[in-house]
Order: sequence, then structure tokens, then C-alpha cells
Amino acid sequence: MLSPAELERYARHIVLKDIGGPGQQKLKKARVLVIGAGGLGAPVLQYLAAAGVGTLGIVDDDTVSLSNLQRQVIHTTDQLSEPKVASAAEAIAALNPNVEIEPHLTRLTAQNVMQLVSSYDVVVDGSDNFDTRYLVSDACFFAKKTLVSAAVSQFDGSITTLKPYATDDNNTPFPSYRCLFPKKPAPGSVLTCEQAGIVGALTGILGTMQAMEVIKKITGAGECLVGRLVLFDALTFRMETIRYKRSASNPLHGDAPLSWAELLETQ
Repeated sequence: MLSPAELERYARHIVLKDIGGPGQQKLKKARVLVIGAGGLGAPVLQYLAAAGVGTLGIVDDDTVSLSNLQRQVIHTTDQLSEPKVASAAEAIAALNPNVEIEPHLTRLTAQNVMQLVSSYDVVVDGSDNFDTRYLVSDACFFAKKTLVSAAVSQFDGSITTLKPYATDDNNTPFPSYRCLFPKKPAPGSVLTCEQAGIVGALTGILGTMQAMEVIKKITGAGECLVGRLVLFDALTFRMETIRYKRSASNPLHGDAPLSWAELLETQ
């Protein structure tokens, strides 16, 4: 049940016909895992906490540095050198004390990723490297968890939602991350944010879009970006939507799909 204080806090949600009291109750009961408390993770955590998501898990093994603060707005100058999971937890507790925070001060690996993602209802990927993106997406595929994935660089970003365990109205399975991006880029072929630079506000835009996707998934409002990749160009403020489908050449699909253990052996 929502307390009187929670009814007042979430009043603007409760009057929305697509969320209402039942939707707010769903948010309160939900468990969301956010991978990375950086540029994308910061607005995701802030808006999901403000929205009343009951439990937020945070995975990050890094500490706050001065160069983070240009975009990672959940951290502050007096928290330099603190673990990001601790800094983010402090900010969330100050914003909404009703939210339970589960900090995971660790780096995702093949050994711990399945246990982590299996403990939550929805996973949000705000990581900054391809190894983690593929690891998270593969784990969510096998754990049958919805994944909201985004990426940013310089002035561009992209976002999609993945539910490959489910089917559409025609009983056609939805695509997975490897249907969209079959292979990892070669090491060094894509510049990192540290090398290429990034405008801080861009991470706020894409991270907020990720939070919106999570809220829609939990409450059932609207239509999530399943099978659709949105590309955002901040310099022109244009968005383009690319539709993609399940691919039979994906090693997770086809006539002889790989198991989790077999997939790890190919990495």
C-alpha cells in the first residue's frame, strides 16, 4: 500500500490514466538493476528513484573522479574518490527515502552476471564498453529479463529495449541484442568517450529516455522500443527509428542455439 506521504509524492503519476494508483503500486514493487553509475546511469537512477521504483540495484566498481562531474550529475565534488555505488546511494536516499538501494561494488563478469540480473525484474545497461554490453545482453536473454540498452558518443546516442524471451501479436519472437549487433567491434576500432569526448547533456537525454522505457515496461503504459533502435543526433536534434527483427544467423537462435556455457566458450 502507498502511505499518505507517498500518495502526495507521486500525485502527478496517480492522476495519469496510464499509470494511476495500480501503476504506482507496480513501480513500488519493482526491482531494477542499473549497470553503471556514470553518465547514463546517473539520470536513470535519479528519475527511477523519483518515480518510486521500490528497489534499485547499482553495479559499478569505479570511484568518482573530477572528470566525471561534467556529465555524471548524481555525484558531487565533495564525493571525489568515493565508490560510485556509495555516492549514488547517498543521492538516492536524499531524493527518495522510500527507495531501497542495493549497491554492488563489483565489475560484471561471466561468473557473477547471471546471479545479478536474475535477481531483478528489469535491467538497464549504462555501461561504456562493448564487452559489458554483450555480457549483459546475453545474460538477460538467458535469464528472460527485459533489458533497456543505450549508448552515447560525442553528440550522438542510441537506445532500444530488448525482450527476446517474448513474442509479438503474431507469435513471432522478438529480437535480441545480437540480432541488432551480430559481432563486437574489433578492439580499438571505436573511440572511447575519454578519447573522442562527449557532451554531458547528451547522457542526460539518453539516460532519461532509458528511465522512461523502464517506467513504461513496469506500468504497462505505452509501447516500448522493442524491435526498434532510436538514433539521436544532438547537433541537429533529429531522431531516426530503425526497425530490426530476429535473425536466424544469431548464435542464440536458429536450429541449434548455443547454451550459456557454450556461448561463453566462444567469447
